[in-house]
Amino acid sequence: MLDFTGQVAIVTGAGNGLGRRYALDLARRGARVVVNDIGVGVDGTSTADTPAERVVTEIRDAGGDAVAAPATVADVAGGQSIVDRTLDAYGRLDILINNAGIARTNLFTDVRYEDVLASLHVHLLGAFHLLLPAWRHLGANGGGAVVNTTSAVGMFGQRRSSVYAAGKMGIVGLTRVLALEGEEHGVRVNAIAPVASSRMAAEVYGRLDPKLDPTFVSAVVLAMAHPTSTVSGEVVSAGGGRISRLMLAATEGHFDPALDDVTAAAALTDVCADQRVAAVPGCAMDEIDLIRASYPDLADFRMRPR
Repeated sequence: MLDFTGQVAIVTGAGNGLGRRYALDLARRGARVVVNDIGVGVDGTSTADTPAERVVTEIRDAGGDAVAAPATVADVAGGQSIVDRTLDAYGRLDILINNAGIARTNLFTDVRYEDVLASLHVHLLGAFHLLLPAWRHLGANGGGAVVNTTSAVGMFGQRRSSVYAAGKMGIVGLTRVLALEGEEHGVRVNAIAPVASSRMAAEVYGRLDPKLDPTFVSAVVLAMAHPTSTVSGEVVSAGGGRISRLMLAATEGHFDPALDDVTAAAALTDVCADQRVAAVPGCAMDEIDLIRASYPDLADFRMRPR
């Protein structure tokens, strides 16, 4: 069992499902946990439930240390208050797990703008609302870890999920950039793409559902959050006992120094059907370097990360 003694962790959306599992598992391993949840349904609408306090009670009854932070992640004030609650209670922050999420699925013709705002304010802006006040504290004790939550729906697409997918793919970009910027401060940033039985998934997985215990995902999240981990900037799919790296990759492509619209049209179908990976860029400049490599006269001028 990994040891998190001395570590302080925030887990958002920790009143139910995966977030609750993360909070319980961290506390069982010695972490002090700030349990965030405001008690809403899967669609983000309010309920009378107080799940954060319930999970705190579970942790304390098992001999752990936790406090509740029942503030919304959907606005700046809520994010700040969660970080403030953490520092007031424990005086430090080592781990941030951005787990809170809602789901409002519809074909794009039926999407309402209020659904766009509600989803992005929780998934994508919610991560910013925590990260902006938390960032400098994560590196204050020699390093820290962030685990953001993305989805295969964002990486690969799925019908009826345009709003959700947009937010989740935004999380991938945020994760990649912060991993680069956090390196010098000892802050590792990764994203989990969970596959688990949950309220949000409902009946999506059918007969596979009994195999998808949230504990399998929690094991991977804890591995990414542990201070001995060296992994950063990755998107990891986890579910049912399987772990997989999800990659953004580049193919060799088609090069023509006189490329115009006609030659582009002739090549485009083949280029977009090519599944042979030429590179897995570590940053944007790595992908741009594939263009530079097509020019022999620039052989000594490799593009560098910025």
